[in-house]
Amino acid sequence: MTNEEFIAKNKDADVQTLALGNHPKGIDLHFCLEQIAGLQTVRKKVPSIAQKEGILFPRKLSLEQCSSEQTALYKQQLVERLLPMKRAKMADLTGGFGIDFFFLAKLFDEAHYVERENYLCLVAQHNTSSLGFRHVKIHNSPGEEFLDEMGDFNFIYLDPSRRDALGRKVVALSDCSPDVEALQEKLLSHAPLVMVKLSPMLDIKDAIRRLPDVHEVHVVSVDGECKEVLLVLCKQRQGIIYYCVNLTARNQLFHTDKPNTEPVIASQLEKFLYEPNASILKAGVQNALCQTYDIKKLHPFSHLFISAHFIEDFPGRAFTIEDSYSFSKKDIKRLQTDVSQCNLTVRNFPATVAELRKRLKLREGGDVYLFATTLGDESHILLRCKQI
Repeated sequence: MTNEEFIAKNKDADVQTLALGNHPKGIDLHFCLEQIAGLQTVRKKVPSIAQKEGILFPRKLSLEQCSSEQTALYKQQLVERLLPMKRAKMADLTGGFGIDFFFLAKLFDEAHYVERENYLCLVAQHNTSSLGFRHVKIHNSPGEEFLDEMGDFNFIYLDPSRRDALGRKVVALSDCSPDVEALQEKLLSHAPLVMVKLSPMLDIKDAIRRLPDVHEVHVVSVDGECKEVLLVLCKQRQGIIYYCVNLTARNQLFHTDKPNTEPVIASQLEKFLYEPNASILKAGVQNALCQTYDIKKLHPFSHLFISAHFIEDFPGRAFTIEDSYSFSKKDIKRLQTDVSQCNLTVRNFPATVAELRKRLKLREGGDVYLFATTLGDESHILLRCKQI
């Protein structure tokens, strides 16, 4: 039996169980297990790549760091908008497994994959051939050195490594490799448009201070979970636009160039409650929602909003407020009569979910949503809601 036959036969098997079993002679078991594990990971993460014949999968770490299909497609669409014309030549300076590269390379006449690790270059060389790319060049080189040797591009992409020399995760811009802060002038001298993918834990304000040529900030979530921050750099920028996207079956997109807008604080409760999605909260632009959607904020630091009329396209979760409770003994008793279990959330409130659940003696779950928060007059309140 060949390696390929063994992989095809066991592509759906549990890898750990498979490793302990008996195996035919002549196969490279380590390679086969690595490929089966890789296939199973990519099948969930990037199904369009996994279904292609002859794809090689790299080691686990490279698979963990690669983009999902949804986020790679978002970058592809973003570059199409930013560069509607003049897509002759691009470079990805941190190729890795190459998911972002494969999606972006389709837009350009000539695409350069750059990677310092020789092993990943060999994987990329094989996979670009399997995917039918004929306009791709592979370079086994650090991105910084490649820039010194090559000419100009229409677009440069990089996803700096977020691991230190000991393999530990890092978040700060200066701790990533290559150091975008140190390279920004060189990058923009070789391309009018540069896109940098960074950790969802990134301090965005600090990154903007360090990178004065940031033109757009994209905070990308998938099904409510923040996955990555994209910074678009260009020399001719005029202000910064924030894009907050939640990629779901029904994509949510909010953008603003006024991140520091003063919120409108509610003086009384209304019928509908709104909770912004994770991308908006990460970007710190939630106050701008007041002007865009004509809604009011419960408190400057609560990050919950209300309105008298339902807003169908609000970028986040929407609820109807069915009742409200103070923290008097009478109201707590009334709450416990009305509700036996709930989904409890705290926003700008002096207790944790666990502490409050213990105090209220309410089980977890059900279709009741209870928000513990603070109003504009600094009073604490419980809002019983039903999700729309």
